[in-house]
Amino acid sequence: MIEDRVIQDIISQKKLPHLKLRIKERAEAFTNSLFYTLFDEDTPVKENMEKLAFDFKELADLVCWEPEKPCAEIWEDYCGLLPGILRKLHKDAVAIANNDPAANSVEEVYLSYPGFFVIAVYRLSHELYKYKFPLVPRLMTECAHKITGTDINPGAEIGESFFIDHATGVVIGETAVIKNNVKIYQGVTLGALYVERELRNKKRHPTIEDNVTIYANATILGGETVVGANSIIGGNVWLTSSVPENSFVTHSPQIKIKNRQEK
Repeated sequence: MIEDRVIQDIISQKKLPHLKLRIKERAEAFTNSLFYTLFDEDTPVKENMEKLAFDFKELADLVCWEPEKPCAEIWEDYCGLLPGILRKLHKDAVAIANNDPAANSVEEVYLSYPGFFVIAVYRLSHELYKYKFPLVPRLMTECAHKITGTDINPGAEIGESFFIDHATGVVIGETAVIKNNVKIYQGVTLGALYVERELRNKKRHPTIEDNVTIYANATILGGETVVGANSIIGGNVWLTSSVPENSFVTHSPQIKIKNRQEK
């Protein structure tokens, strides 16, 4: 039998972070329901939007959001943004289909591409983030992170026709700015030079201008780092300073090939 002192000790420890784990579960369910409502042909939109309104209010109450800001009003404003978000996502899907020779159709992109899924959840969470409603958008992007291995903070600013190929291992920080027609490959990090609490609310992640391609496992760091338009960043590049437009940045490791039978 468990001693009372152990039980009381566990109870006292639980009071410190004030966690309600059902918030995470509800946020995941909300994200899934929103995704089906917007994309699944067999899911009725009107009925599901009414249910989503209820779920949104419940989430807002659970995270103790600012009581002077009525959730119903925020939800109505957010719903008004959804058609525009869908138009952006269609451009993302078309960009993927047009650039990836393995893509057979836009439908395949919507249904099977992890890069598109994570972009979709990011765009849906980003608009809620702008209402200073941070926990739920972060939990929404964590749903995509868990499934795809790609971590896009909902605070990042990403333009149109965005393409993440393969998706696994991509990290995009909160203050990153990505302009239009950018292509990113697996393992890319758009991060901060260092992590300190004093950097909160400061630009600490890079800016990527229009028509840039960043190949696999490149790392680009720093809030003042700007990758100029039409540039190509090669695989495994480590970049902490700006490069002008039309740049081609490469990393050249030494590779030695030797016949195994030679001594």
